[in-house]
Amino acid sequence: MKEQLKTLFRPLVVAVRNRLPKVDSRQYWERRYRAGLSSGSGSYGRLARFKADVINNLVARENVKSVIEFGSGDGGQLELAEYPDYLGVDVSETAVRHCARKFADRPNYRFVTLHDFDPMTRAELTLSLDVIYHLVEDRFFAEHMAQLFDSSERFVVIYSSNEEALDAVPHVRHRRFADWVSLNRPDFALDRHIPNPYPFDPNDPDNTSHADFYIYRRLAKLPA
Repeated sequence: MKEQLKTLFRPLVVAVRNRLPKVDSRQYWERRYRAGLSSGSGSYGRLARFKADVINNLVARENVKSVIEFGSGDGGQLELAEYPDYLGVDVSETAVRHCARKFADRPNYRFVTLHDFDPMTRAELTLSLDVIYHLVEDRFFAEHMAQLFDSSERFVVIYSSNEEALDAVPHVRHRRFADWVSLNRPDFALDRHIPNPYPFDPNDPDNTSHADFYIYRRLAKLPA
C-alpha cells in the first residue's frame, strides 16, 4: 500500500517540486544559521535524546577515543554527547563560530568549516546525522560520502532516510545511500541497523523522522 501511494502521488510531488526555486544546499544552511534559525527539530527533544543514546552507547561500548562529525550544525544535538575528543565540521561559517563560543568550556571539542577541513584528518568514528537527505546536489552528496568514509578509522554512523523519494520541500532529497556504500566502500560492512522508534508521521513532523541509524564497521585496519 505504501508503494502504491508513492506511485499515485509522485506526479503531484514532481509538479510541486519543479515549481519551487532551486536550492544551493551549502548557501541554504549558511543563510539559515545567519538568520538565527536552528538545525531543525531533529536536534532537539526526544529525537535528539534517541540519537544521543545510540551514539553515546556505541562510543562507550567500543571505547571510541575520537569523533568527527560532518554537518555539526548549531550544536543542539552535541549538548547531549559524551565524546572524549570531537571535531565538528560544517559548511556554515556562522554555525562554526556559534559552536566555538557555545562549547568554549570544552577544550576537547573543536570546530572548523568544511572549506578548512584537512582531508588527512582521521578519527575512530565519523558521524553524519540528518545530513544526507539535505544534500540535493549529486556532487555534494558524493563528496560528503567520500569524506565520511575516508576519515574513519573504525566506524561510520549515518542517521538518515535510505530510499529514493521525492519531497516537495526544495532542500530535501531522500537518497538510498546504502547503494553508494556497497558500490564504493567494500572495506566497510553494515554492523547494525537501528530503526527509529519515532517513524515519520506527517501529523507530528517535529517529533518524528524518516531517519534510521546505520552503523558501518571498517573490515580491515588502516595501514600505519
